[in-house]
Amino acid sequence: MLAIIGGSGLAKLADLSDMRREVVRTPHGDPSCALTFGQLDGTPVVFLARHGYGHTIAPHEINYRANLWALKAVAAEGVIAVATVGGIRDALGPGELVVPDQLIDYTWGRASTYFEGVDQPVTHIDFTQPYDVGLRARLLDAGTRANESMHDGGVYGCTQGPRLETAAEIERLARDGCDLVGMTGMPEAALARELGLPYACLAVVANHAAGRGSSASSISLEQINVVLEGAMRRVRRILGAVG
Repeated sequence: MLAIIGGSGLAKLADLSDMRREVVRTPHGDPSCALTFGQLDGTPVVFLARHGYGHTIAPHEINYRANLWALKAVAAEGVIAVATVGGIRDALGPGELVVPDQLIDYTWGRASTYFEGVDQPVTHIDFTQPYDVGLRARLLDAGTRANESMHDGGVYGCTQGPRLETAAEIERLARDGCDLVGMTGMPEAALARELGLPYACLAVVANHAAGRGSSASSISLEQINVVLEGAMRRVRRILGAVG
């Protein structure tokens, strides 16, 4: 059973068959919402809305530990995280889909590990490749079979939020090598690794990042919603093709 985490623009999965919801309790508190189980084009999936079903939880307030723990507890075999991002690299304009292969963490103050407390040994995880190679390949193959183009690779810079970035901050991220900017990639990816859950990201570029392209002077939140409405239909087709 594959787990799908939906971000902004994907608060639910349409057309799930045999759908049921289940509330899962964890040692780390409550997840963002009840888990939704069903069949997506014949494939069993469990869906979790990262920001809650009413999109009420800000990126820095998400209980990432509870979310990933709940998915592990219901025996998910891997996680595909759908994330809305801004495009920093010129080729990554609004509506582009990206399967990143690296990330840089700029967040602070988030509960970011399961390995803490007096009863836990000091534990280091290998995070050289933050996204699972096999699950990335499955996701890219699904895009091919769904006849949807995606960019293979990119560096996701994860900022704290909930505000969007300044133009100067985006210039800094660009100098650091970031191709995309978002607010939810960490600690989600690291927690999945700690739990042994294969994890891959399908990033949806909603807008040019601050100071670039059509966002040179300001970012239009209204236009972001228009872009996401069309892009999420493509995301749904790709997810349905993941074997």
